[in-house]
Amino acid sequence: MKSLRIIARLDIKGSNLIKGIHLEGLRVIGNPNEYALRYYAQGADELIFMDCVASLYGRNQIANIIKEASKNIFIPITVGGGIRTIENVREILRSGADKVAVNTAAVKNPKLISQIAHEFGSQCLVISVEAKKNSLQNWEVLIENGRERTGLDVISWVNFCVENGAGEVLLTSIDREGTRKGFETDLISAVTNTINVPVIASGGMGKIDDLIPVVNLAGADAIAIADMLHYNRTTIFEIRDFAKKSGFDVREL
Repeated sequence: MKSLRIIARLDIKGSNLIKGIHLEGLRVIGNPNEYALRYYAQGADELIFMDCVASLYGRNQIANIIKEASKNIFIPITVGGGIRTIENVREILRSGADKVAVNTAAVKNPKLISQIAHEFGSQCLVISVEAKKNSLQNWEVLIENGRERTGLDVISWVNFCVENGAGEVLLTSIDREGTRKGFETDLISAVTNTINVPVIASGGMGKIDDLIPVVNLAGADAIAIADMLHYNRTTIFEIRDFAKKSGFDVREL
């Protein structure tokens, strides 16, 4: 029986929960902590908070949101965006997070990966990968919330990150993000077949049964959901119930 973690993803800009399409056209949804509490009450296995503009503007203001969230939420919390140094990691963990997700800073300073893993353990380090298909029909790593190309091949990059201590990969398809067209299973499968750490699939979930191919065919260990939850098109209760009836091993509430 394939196990599955159901994760709510909350993208943050300033003090607001936001949502976009292809990581662009960001629309304000509401108060992130109100939504986080709702998803926790519904049975989310984990929460991911991503500050979408922290790296772009060289700031990190999410710590206060995490401090507030962690007062009443008792499941793992991953935080990403603007994490550039060991001290940034320490601050986020002290705020109540369990893991950090790093993208832009890791690409710009690859040594940061092993430094974080050495200081805090691999279980604390999630590599966030924003992937976009290129003209060669491969996937390229993008940074700065999908604004900058890097020339890095996704498969080569995730291998490097895992070899240097990353304990998990958050894999976001920019092409599918916010489109409701389903997960990009070819991308996810290419990554899961290459590395031996858990992969969280993000970007594109449009209906509940999209979880079946991304887990059974593509090998994802977890799914990160935003649009369907934020716009009340489903609940984590319903996703959990469907997953259980479909034969997946989900956490008992």
